[in-house]
Amino acid sequence: MVRPYLERMTKSEILMLLTTGMCNVASSTLGLYVAFLKGIFPLIAGHLLSASVLSIPAGVVMAKMFMPETQRPETLADVPAVDPALRSRNLMAAIVAGASDGLKLATGIGALLIAMLGLVALIDQLLLLPSAWLSLPQPLTLATLLSWVFYPVSALLGIPLADVPTAARLLGERVILTEVVAYQDLARLASAGNFVDPRTVVILSYALCGFAHIASVAIFVGGMAALTPSRRDEVAGLGLRALLAATLATLMTGCVAGMFTTGEGVL
Repeated sequence: MVRPYLERMTKSEILMLLTTGMCNVASSTLGLYVAFLKGIFPLIAGHLLSASVLSIPAGVVMAKMFMPETQRPETLADVPAVDPALRSRNLMAAIVAGASDGLKLATGIGALLIAMLGLVALIDQLLLLPSAWLSLPQPLTLATLLSWVFYPVSALLGIPLADVPTAARLLGERVILTEVVAYQDLARLASAGNFVDPRTVVILSYALCGFAHIASVAIFVGGMAALTPSRRDEVAGLGLRALLAATLATLMTGCVAGMFTTGEGVL
């Protein structure tokens, strides 16, 4: 029953759906982040729950800023009725339809995930050439390039200048390697005492809390395109825009955390 609604949504609504999905996290993965950080950040569970709640309005705001609504949504006054012909007539028909849609969803996600991650790996391999020519101490990767982009962003989050390089690297890692790797590195660095100010750990805990990464684009775009083939090009065209909007939404929650925490007594 999801397909009829997706087919009738405006582009602005689709972008908002993608953005809010990417800027938030599932409860299962949230528990994983808690397991990573609870040893050095005992109150992390409450903070991550707060980040999840804050990310919802932040994602809506960013999505509507990137693509304001110019059409008249069918959901403006009420939930639109679904054509009775699209409803399953009995239990077995519902099971067959659900299994068929699930297979399409899994296939679409898997195929695009392989394509996106393969493209990232290809770009990283191409970046090895200039790294060798310039005799750089470490090879260039997409994560490294993105960490440079996040340098000014990390400073704007209120992170002390001494911690900005490390924070920027973690934010860049999240986009390419997913937030799971970034949280693992955050826990390792915090345990080793590599942060000057405990506020940095708090701010990054909020800013990293989201599915705003390349793999997520493949999952959400691939899944929606599989369910609504008629709007595949529209959904695909919104993927990277949703990633940027979701990234900014998670950074917004990091800013809010930076405004209200002193870092004292949390680690």
